[in-house]
Amino acid sequence: MDDADEGRGPRGIQSIEVGGQLLLALAHHGRPMPLKDLAREAGMAPAKAHPYLVSFGKLGLVEQEPTTGRYGLGPLALQLGLISLQQYDPVRLATPLADELALATGHTVALAVWGNRGPTIVRVAEAPSPVHVAMRHGTVMSMRGTASGWLFAAYLPAADVAPLLAQEPAVPGFDDELAEVRRRGLARAVDLSLPGVSALAVPVFDGRGAMVLSITAIGPSATFDSSWDGELAAELRRVAGGLSRRLGWQPG
Repeated sequence: MDDADEGRGPRGIQSIEVGGQLLLALAHHGRPMPLKDLAREAGMAPAKAHPYLVSFGKLGLVEQEPTTGRYGLGPLALQLGLISLQQYDPVRLATPLADELALATGHTVALAVWGNRGPTIVRVAEAPSPVHVAMRHGTVMSMRGTASGWLFAAYLPAADVAPLLAQEPAVPGFDDELAEVRRRGLARAVDLSLPGVSALAVPVFDGRGAMVLSITAIGPSATFDSSWDGELAAELRRVAGGLSRRLGWQPG
């Protein structure tokens, strides 16, 4: 019988898992911490935590500040983080999530990134009954007339979006709409560009807090749950939040 039999899963090394709680606590707080506070967050006594920290220090995973004695993440931890971020391509990670969303929600799901002409569709996951919208890879979305455009206008630096916004007709109350997008963390378009078509879009952030991707669900207004706090909105937020955390983003 192997380690994975009877649903137990592969067997690990308990001492590594225990010590790893100290690294998780440092990563969660994002700042150097005194030994007693770090040990408490990891659920162990300081005397138990200290030998782990000494070993982690020898590996470069942890380093101790000489003046304060606080422990923070070391150079090896930083190198591993940078390598991990280099391996994480947002579009590649989001593509299977978009496929799953389309199947689960019954709506078409599109991924867009910021291009030199504005929000640009890079992936489209068709629903079982796709909505008839002229949208394909390479389609550039309107800044003022689509949920994806509103997201990028709300979260990208103003200097980046201003030239493209100037190319489209002004929309009354547009700045108020962008403030609502930021407050909700979600953009909504109901019968905006096309009558009978609605969309909800959520942003994906990287470790710097910069928006790198939008995930947009699109469907017929008659059957589309466009409410701010509906099941579709909650599912989009869940997926986008999980993907953002994989890219190094931390809420707040």
